[in-house]
Amino acid sequence: MLEISFIPAFKDNYIWLLTRAGRAAVVDPGDAAPVLAHLAASGLVLDSILVTHHHADHQGGIDALCQHWHPRVYGPAAESITGCTDPLSGGESIEVLGQSMAVLAVPGHTRGHLAYVLPGAVFCGDTLFGAGCGRLFEGTPEQMYASLSRLAALPDETKIYCAHEYTEANLRFAQAIEPGNPAIAERVSRVADLRRRGLSSVPSTLAEEKATNPFLRCREPAVIAAAQAIVAVDRSEPAIFAALRSARNNF
Repeated sequence: MLEISFIPAFKDNYIWLLTRAGRAAVVDPGDAAPVLAHLAASGLVLDSILVTHHHADHQGGIDALCQHWHPRVYGPAAESITGCTDPLSGGESIEVLGQSMAVLAVPGHTRGHLAYVLPGAVFCGDTLFGAGCGRLFEGTPEQMYASLSRLAALPDETKIYCAHEYTEANLRFAQAIEPGNPAIAERVSRVADLRRRGLSSVPSTLAEEKATNPFLRCREPAVIAAAQAIVAVDRSEPAIFAALRSARNNF
């Protein structure tokens, strides 16, 4: 099995590190410096880079990493990815460090956004966050809701390896939408304790997200009522999602 850990970058980014037998892959290396330092200190050889989307804080370190190593670079074919050797569109199966990995198309945050799925784990970039989801910079609410639904169809025990530490802020919004949800209240307390101790709040599990993330709960009566109190929309899930995403933007 692959070992999974993270390398912190910028203010709140996570560069996910996958390792096996002295070789490594990284997901969304926005900054090369901490990756190079970690690889050198650990004696690891960089084998692969996985990119979920084109934003600079997810791919800005690729060029420098490729000057030190000669990794395969997987990324969305629909976007401009530095040094991309393996353009992907979703639906493919790739092999990383000897492990088969499924590629999912999850547009919404950007038009070509991808997620990478291992048994029990998904690296989802800026599509699904702890208790939240990404902003719609290039896609439509319908696209993003379909992408979230695609992720929600994974097994409940799947660990959600998102790219940012946004959980506390997202939980404040989730609690405003569902103030009577005990699972949210419990997660607020638990995440606050983790952050006070300087620990990461991610990965979460998909089961936890389904219980506490309003963007995965658009069928729930309380969430529907909260969305309709914000703006007059019908009860369709994409419409509820769009109302929630707009409200989150201004929260």
